[in-house]
Amino acid sequence: MKRTRSLILAAAVMLSTMLCCKSKAPVHNGLDEARFPTVVLWAWERPEDLSFIDSQKIGVAFLAQTLTLKADEVTFNPRHQSLDVPPDTKMMAVTRIESQKVTGQKPALSAAQRQKLVKLVLQTLKLDRVTAIQIDFDALVSERDFYRALLQDLRTQLPNNVPLSITALASFCVGDRWLNDLPVDEAVPMIFRMGADDRSIKNLLANGNDFGEPLCRRSYGIAVDEPLPIKFEKSRRVYIFNNRAWTREDFESVQQSMQVR
Repeated sequence: MKRTRSLILAAAVMLSTMLCCKSKAPVHNGLDEARFPTVVLWAWERPEDLSFIDSQKIGVAFLAQTLTLKADEVTFNPRHQSLDVPPDTKMMAVTRIESQKVTGQKPALSAAQRQKLVKLVLQTLKLDRVTAIQIDFDALVSERDFYRALLQDLRTQLPNNVPLSITALASFCVGDRWLNDLPVDEAVPMIFRMGADDRSIKNLLANGNDFGEPLCRRSYGIAVDEPLPIKFEKSRRVYIFNNRAWTREDFESVQQSMQVR
């Protein structure tokens, strides 16, 4: 009898732990509600001619600006390169944030910096055909509270109908819970240039497993030169990065390599 009670108690404790620690999946995805295309090409800082895309099926996430945190300053560097797309293309303005990981200089992470970042990101909504926002910030552990507060401020000030996306290191999506409950519509796992985590994460996906964080189960971030040996979930958005200027041939090649289930 004592053994039975002990087993029941142990099971109850385990179930309670699972329930309390499970990430809550967001109830909606603003990108889906806005009918943003499910295939999105990243257009980085170089001249890009994407006039060949079918704008009914393909969206573009373009680097609109790079903001660098140094001491208590925010350095603004807007896009300088040309970008040619069909006139009715749905556009996502990407803001790249760089800090100590890139500059080697410790930022203050002050409220003033956060307010300036929010103001500059909001200005990208004024760019032509922009209907969504994406933040690309490889935040260090010491910068996560600042980043969370930034996203909360940004979500509060963005119009309700403007989706907010972020990129995420793929390792954050596997066992790191800090993305949980961020006020964003998706966290795009960048399944390329993963360094030491490359083999383990690609094997995890190839074996039919998935990312533990619900926000990371809405999209994939892949690269033209790193094809993935996995079947893509049809319901998820796919962002594609090219380390050189896009061509029709590159796009058709990566499309052919993608197996959808």
